[in-house]
Amino acid sequence: MSQPTSTSLGPLGEISIGDRAARTLTAELARHSGPKSAVLVGAAADSLVLAEALDALQPGDRLTVVSADHTLTEQVATMGSFVRERVKVVADLADAEPADFVIVAEPLVGSGEEARSTVDQLSKLVAEGGLLVVAAVALPGLSEGATEALDRLAARQGVGSDLVLRNMPPVRVHRLRFTEADPAVAASLMPAFRPSSVPLAGSMNIDSNGVAAAGIMLGAAAVLRLVRPRSKAWLVPLVGALPVAAFFRDPEREIPADPTAVVAASDGKVLSVEHVRDVRFGDEEFLRVAVFLSVLDVHVNRAPVAGKVVDYFVEDGGYAAAMKPEAEHNVAAYTVLETPSHDKVVVAQRTGLIARRIVQRAPIGALLARGERFGLIRFGSRTDVYLPADKAEAVVVPGDRVVGGSTVIARWL
Repeated sequence: MSQPTSTSLGPLGEISIGDRAARTLTAELARHSGPKSAVLVGAAADSLVLAEALDALQPGDRLTVVSADHTLTEQVATMGSFVRERVKVVADLADAEPADFVIVAEPLVGSGEEARSTVDQLSKLVAEGGLLVVAAVALPGLSEGATEALDRLAARQGVGSDLVLRNMPPVRVHRLRFTEADPAVAASLMPAFRPSSVPLAGSMNIDSNGVAAAGIMLGAAAVLRLVRPRSKAWLVPLVGALPVAAFFRDPEREIPADPTAVVAASDGKVLSVEHVRDVRFGDEEFLRVAVFLSVLDVHVNRAPVAGKVVDYFVEDGGYAAAMKPEAEHNVAAYTVLETPSHDKVVVAQRTGLIARRIVQRAPIGALLARGERFGLIRFGSRTDVYLPADKAEAVVVPGDRVVGGSTVIARWL
C-alpha cells in the first residue's frame, strides 16, 4: 500500500493538519489510560499529529510510526529513553503489527475507490475492538470522491465524527470501528477532547452551535446596517448575539473520581425522583431522576456513567413546558448505555416549550467516559436519567440544584 502523503489542492496548496485537527486525530489515544498500542501512518518528522501521539504515550504503551521520512528514525534516536523504548519507525505498512489505534496523519484524498481501498488495508491492522482514525477534507469537490466515500463508510462503521473548522482546509475526523468494543473499556477512559467545544478563556468554552448562532446574528446586523443605514434595527441582532452565545457556554467540569458515583446529565433543578417502568427499555424497574433546565442553565449534556452506546432513538411528541408532568410526552431523544458491569442506563433529552432542537453526538458503538459531553438541547428543556432500581440509590431530592458532570445524583449499591 502506498502511504497517505501531503497532496496539492490547487490554490489551497498543501493539505495541512493544524494543532486542533492533530489533537482531534489523537483524542482517543490520549484518553485511554493504557497500556495501549498505536500505529501512526504517514507522519513526517515535523508532524503535529506525531507530536500529539508522543505526548499521549504512557508506561506500557507502544507506538509504531509508518513513514518514508528517513530523518524520523534519527529524530526518535535523539529523544529520551522513555520515547525510544516505546516508539518504532518502519518504512512499510507490512512491518507494522495490529494495534488498538491506527491513525492516519494526513487527510485521505483521491477517488472514492482509492479511499475505500486504503481503509480496507488499514482496517486489517486494527486489533479487536480498536479504532481506525482518519480525516477527510470537509470542503466539497476538493478530494475527488474520497470525502464522500469516507462519509458513507462512517455511516456504517463510524462511532463518531468531528468537524474541525479551524484548519486550512477544514477537515472531518472519522473514528471507525470494525469489531465490537468491550463496555468495560469505558471505565478507564477520560472524557475525550471534542472540537465542538471551542475555548474562550480560562475554563470556559462555547459549543460550536453557539459560535454559529452568534455569527448568524452578527451577519444579520451587518446586512441590516448596510441595507438600512438610517434605521437602528441592526442593533437588535447585534445586542442579541452575546446572550445567544452565552446560552451555549460550555464550562469545564470536575468529574468525581468515586467509581460508585452517577453524575447529573445536565445543569438544572431536580423535578422528580421516582421508580418507573418503561416497556421501551425492558421489563425491569428503573430509578428515574428528572432535571429541568431553564434558559439560564448550561445546556450541554454529559454522560451520567461510563459505558457503551448500544441504542439511540427519537420519539415524537408535544412541546409542553419542560417543568410540567406532561413534558414526559414531549419530543425526546433516548441514548441507551451499557455500563462496564453490563447494566442498562438511559439518558432522555427532552424538548420543552421553547426548545425544538436536540443534538446528540454519540452514535451507537461509541464509548463514553463518565461526565463526557455527548450533546445538548437548545433552550429550556429537561433531561431524565434512568438507572436500574435495584442497583442504584438516589442522593438528590426534588428541588435540588445540580451541575452536569459534577453533581452526584445517585450511587451504585
